[in-house]
Amino acid sequence: MKRVTLMSSSSLSPGLKQRHVTMLSIAGAIGAGLFIGSGHAIAAAGPAAIIAYILSGTLVVLVMRMLGEMAVASPDTGSFSTYAERAMGRTAGFTIGWLYWWFWVLVIPIEAIAAAAILHAWFPAVQTWEFALAVTGLLTLTNLFSVARYGEFEFWFAMLKVIAVLGFIALGALALAGGLPNTQVSGVLTLSREFGGFMPNGMTAVVGAMLTTVFSFMGTEIVTIAAAESKNPSKQITRATNSVVWRMGIFYIVSVFLIVSIVPWNDPMLTQVGSYQRALELMNIPYAKLIVDIVVLIAVASCLNSAIYTASRMVYSLGKRGDGPRFLQKTNASGVPCIAVLASTAVGFLTTALNYFAPEQVFSFLLASSGAVALLVYLAIALSQLVLRKRMQASGEPIAFGMWLFPWLSYAVILSILSILLVMLVLPEHRMEVVATGGLALSIICMSAIFSGRRQAVQHTKPV
Repeated sequence: MKRVTLMSSSSLSPGLKQRHVTMLSIAGAIGAGLFIGSGHAIAAAGPAAIIAYILSGTLVVLVMRMLGEMAVASPDTGSFSTYAERAMGRTAGFTIGWLYWWFWVLVIPIEAIAAAAILHAWFPAVQTWEFALAVTGLLTLTNLFSVARYGEFEFWFAMLKVIAVLGFIALGALALAGGLPNTQVSGVLTLSREFGGFMPNGMTAVVGAMLTTVFSFMGTEIVTIAAAESKNPSKQITRATNSVVWRMGIFYIVSVFLIVSIVPWNDPMLTQVGSYQRALELMNIPYAKLIVDIVVLIAVASCLNSAIYTASRMVYSLGKRGDGPRFLQKTNASGVPCIAVLASTAVGFLTTALNYFAPEQVFSFLLASSGAVALLVYLAIALSQLVLRKRMQASGEPIAFGMWLFPWLSYAVILSILSILLVMLVLPEHRMEVVATGGLALSIICMSAIFSGRRQAVQHTKPV
């Protein structure tokens, strides 16, 4: 894995500033899964959900360290798809790249619908689907202008999310210390026998909660894609990867600890209104629902913005490497892969329409097909790092940013991911996600074989 300069791996414009990349690395860790989804994990595992977050967060930190090692050595907008190709062959890079693109294309309608639902509640005269299309169209335009425009939008989205989380932590700490009047906070009593103790449903429930929490962290890897469009990608990736530990600790572990200390795990409102809103209600914070709705709207808009960006960069990289239609690598005067942006958004619009006009089973199956993509991406990163690191060591190439305790932690990550996939396959409520994602992966592998055959046929017909 040879060190390359930015311009040799991508013709995109290096328009992202240091502050953009810094906030992008933070934004990737904060989504609607934290503000709402954490309630489901807590309701399932009780206060022990914090163990699920610690275990999942540790796994993601290790995966990011492995990805950081490869990205620092060779910054590329194709990121782990490119590294999978170098480590395991063209089919691996083709498959993981298109799987990742599909994941983020499906995120577009999911986040657009979530944003539209909030806006429709505020302005009922406008239909939900109209809001969904309008929000998607607006953020598509911001992605078409320049990467700096995307970075600026995401910078402020991230800033507002960070302020919201830090504000919640401050209020929660104040409530537990008895500094807020008229609260219904029981503090550590929520961990007592009266509420079932720390692990009321046993370790099995904690393992089940892990299946929810591990997907909450998807998006942290975006920084290695975005950094390839900055002026000093290796430095930016190193800084962002090193900060993953404290980001996970503050935004997730501290937040979840405060929630389980404030809200009894068996409170039925946890899954109905979300963990943050319920905690604020028990702290007697005025307009709790409005505050959380605004924060969630910002979070989903940020995720939608990043989904368009990430999907377009991945499919651009696939086109540039010959693993997709060549027209996808076309850039405009600002260095933006405009065709890739429009193509990704078009599929997003189509899936949004399917949600409203097609049978419910169709959209549900599409969602299931992306259910295990995150784990397959993490597995590809781990396997690629294992192979490429050994090649670097064999060639005597210096390692500027290495994985800890190599190769033992790399093997541990691979085993952990395979174990999670196996548990998902065994559990009936998660089996369809593994089966659907596996079926999609096999379909893409078949596409790779067809694509490769056509490419070889074209090469053979070219005059010597």
